[in-house]
Amino acid sequence: MAAGCERLVHGSVAERHARRSQCRFIGTMLCIPFLAAGAAVTLITASVGASVTLAVIFAVFGLYWLTALLVSATGRMNIVGGVALAVSALGLAVLLTSAGGLASPMAILAIALPVEAFWTMKSRQSAIDGSLAAFGAILLQLLPGGLVLPLAEPAAWQWLFPLAWFATLVPRLAGFHSEEGVGQDIPAQRELESAIAGVVFRMTPQGDVIDASDQSRSMMNLAPDLLLGTGLFDRIHLADRIAYLNALADMRDGAGLSIVDVRIRLPQENSGSLADNYCPFSMELMAVGENSHSFIALLRNNSKVEDLQKALARANESASSADVTKSRFLAAVSHELRTPLNAIIGFSDMLLHEMFGPFRDPRQKEYVGLVRDSGQHLLDVVTSILDVSRIEAGAYWTQMEPFRFADAVEMTRSMMQLQADSKGVRLDTRIAVDAGEINADRRAVQQILINLASNAIKFTPEGGEVMIGAQRVGSRLHFWVRDTGIGIAEDDLASLGQPFVQVQNDYTRRFEGTGLGLSLVKGLVTLHEGTMSIESMPGEGTTVSISVPVDGPKGEAEKLVVLPTATSTANKQGGSSGSLRKTA
Repeated sequence: MAAGCERLVHGSVAERHARRSQCRFIGTMLCIPFLAAGAAVTLITASVGASVTLAVIFAVFGLYWLTALLVSATGRMNIVGGVALAVSALGLAVLLTSAGGLASPMAILAIALPVEAFWTMKSRQSAIDGSLAAFGAILLQLLPGGLVLPLAEPAAWQWLFPLAWFATLVPRLAGFHSEEGVGQDIPAQRELESAIAGVVFRMTPQGDVIDASDQSRSMMNLAPDLLLGTGLFDRIHLADRIAYLNALADMRDGAGLSIVDVRIRLPQENSGSLADNYCPFSMELMAVGENSHSFIALLRNNSKVEDLQKALARANESASSADVTKSRFLAAVSHELRTPLNAIIGFSDMLLHEMFGPFRDPRQKEYVGLVRDSGQHLLDVVTSILDVSRIEAGAYWTQMEPFRFADAVEMTRSMMQLQADSKGVRLDTRIAVDAGEINADRRAVQQILINLASNAIKFTPEGGEVMIGAQRVGSRLHFWVRDTGIGIAEDDLASLGQPFVQVQNDYTRRFEGTGLGLSLVKGLVTLHEGTMSIESMPGEGTTVSISVPVDGPKGEAEKLVVLPTATSTANKQGGSSGSLRKTA
């Protein structure tokens, strides 16, 4: 009711006290006819008939509601208020005469005129004017002729009307002192609002705007009265209304602060444009005290933040496009390099086997062997680059099939045994009986095991040990490759798994490598919706643990996997592929 009357106050009334007075006046003019109509039906009908009573009721409603409309349309209440007070005094005189004069309980309603006048205007003069109007109504009862109406006998049921009026005073008097306290702080509040770079709203729990600061004129090009009631909600973009209503619901549930980004329709600066002028704003909803029935909302312009977000989105899109272009370029170049490398390796093998005759000089055979070994190494690098590029481009094709994981481990051990023996490293396996079958891409799992075992053997000194183990835990298979090698420092863990990055120290400098091994492993593990973690301590060894679902990935086999390219805290924690951590 209060919010509805607030919306009816004329927009030219900017002073808070005047707005509250007009709001109370309009509310009083809208409600008085209902009490007057009830009294007319019970008191006048028996004297003058139903038709006259009906005419009186329509006249009362029309007169009071027309008064409220005039104040709402013009914003001027001085003359209209005086006329309304005089009409009320005359109406009270008629009711008193119809109820039996001053002996009737209806005479108590004479105090309603000064009380209502003071409650509306909150001034001593208004109370005096109301008292004079009440005295005039009583004086009409004392005149010798009185009003030309048939007199009725006073009755006990007539107490209902004074009691009904007293009942309306209870909620109004409850807020009287609080309004007075608020009124004393109005100048300071206005000064504070003008210093804030935003529009300050006072809102009901339902979101109706009770009051808006004058900053709306400069920031939104809107007068505060245009935003009262549902004026603000009607201007919020349809797509943002759900978030706005959710923020209000959070405030009603007891939240102390709620922030929401909304787009609000503002007046067009160019009148010739037909497009909606929606501007981004950030709204902060704050509770005012524990028992308050209103919220404070601070609306700030959010254009700069939105511009930064759009620029960031464009930069991310550009970076993603460049990354995809890079991956496609590497895939194309790697594919073109494999053909001549296969020819180099094949013809080198033919020469080494002396298929076309023996070498004249032993050094010729040695040099051909170096050519073959170099070509094979380069082919391995190109193959790894191709696989990493295909994984990042989302074009790595996987074929899921069930197979015994122990068979894949045994094949890896057979392939890597010669390398381990040449280094003097013991290669063992420890596969639990319950490891069983796994549904995965066998070639990818084999490549994961070979890469991890090769790295472990390469960085383990003579006399060390490399262990490949596996066990089943619930619906997942956990397997690991543990070595007693040089280990990895904590600061270097962050760079592991990045393409073309290799940990450098006095020991690793003696070995060739591109740093693609762990990057490829991490991409293949991600394709299987698995996790990877690394535990290491310099001088004691490293353990790379991998966990994959036994039944295979639930998503699509081909997916886009973004491998890490920069050192960050997320890398140290392993990102989406598990944790990289140092253990003692």
